[in-house]
Amino acid sequence: MDWYLDRHDQLGELRREIGRYLARHALPEREAVEDAELVVSEAVGNALRHTAGPVWVSLSWAEEHPALTVYDVGGSLPRPLPPGTAPAPPTDADDLGGLADLAESGRGMGIIGLLAHDVVSRLRRESGTVVSMRLAVSRKPTHSVDPPRRDGGLLPALDEAGPDGGFGRESFLRALVVEMSRAVEHHHGPDAAEATVAQVGIDVGGQMEAEFRLAEQVVGRLSPQDLGRCYVRLKHAIDGGFSVLEATDERVVLVNTRCPFGETVRQAPALCRMTSSVFGGIAARNHDVGASVLLEERIAVGDPGCRVVVYLGQAPADVSPFAHHYGTPDGPAVV
Repeated sequence: MDWYLDRHDQLGELRREIGRYLARHALPEREAVEDAELVVSEAVGNALRHTAGPVWVSLSWAEEHPALTVYDVGGSLPRPLPPGTAPAPPTDADDLGGLADLAESGRGMGIIGLLAHDVVSRLRRESGTVVSMRLAVSRKPTHSVDPPRRDGGLLPALDEAGPDGGFGRESFLRALVVEMSRAVEHHHGPDAAEATVAQVGIDVGGQMEAEFRLAEQVVGRLSPQDLGRCYVRLKHAIDGGFSVLEATDERVVLVNTRCPFGETVRQAPALCRMTSSVFGGIAARNHDVGASVLLEERIAVGDPGCRVVVYLGQAPADVSPFAHHYGTPDGPAVV
């Protein structure tokens, strides 16, 4: 990362930007980040005050501690004090209200010597000075993962490649969803895969409901018939084959002949939870006591089609153990 500064009033934003960058990649040690921000202020502030030209700041972080380098094009910067040496104590004449005065008296470089590592100041061959150092912030270690490639049933299928080579966006995104679901299930189990898919379904379902309301100009609660139309609309948009068999005050029943994920859904049955959470979340937001969804039949587990029952409220007692239940955290969806 590199910055070009030619005015002192740019220093505050530079300090904040570097601080945010360090915090994103550092171990959770806020005090160390704040010390590093102070070092940045001192190093760059010195360069701006003691030179007549612009300052170039470079920060790289390929090792444990980030490397900060400050280049100026002229002037003479004070040299840093030896590591571990404290700056001279302030006198009554010192102005303790700003860092700039510390820099002018040389104590700014003393602060750098205390709070940074490997501080080096040298003259450039042409003109000016280069000050380099290591900031005392530690980078978070990376968890390295190198899984073996699975050979069976991978997506996208080779016959989905386009005439010019490569896979289209639709096939790639479908493959991404399916393979991510499979990977979560492989590493963390089917419950974790279903929980992940359910969260995605709840979030995306809210947007799908908002789009339906906008397109259909629906205001207030969605009726059972509205729910059926909403479900069919959103599933058809992603190439599903859903239709409504029944829409009453108690429940909405849908059947499906074609999964949007195709036959590959059999490799990732946790994706059925997407349908459940999308349908259930929309129904719950439009019903005072939530909703329940029973995935009675599923293509993903070998059934010839899907049969989904959305109960508007609690499912019957004999059905409840086998259904997914959705509350109303946001209250009824009244627009």
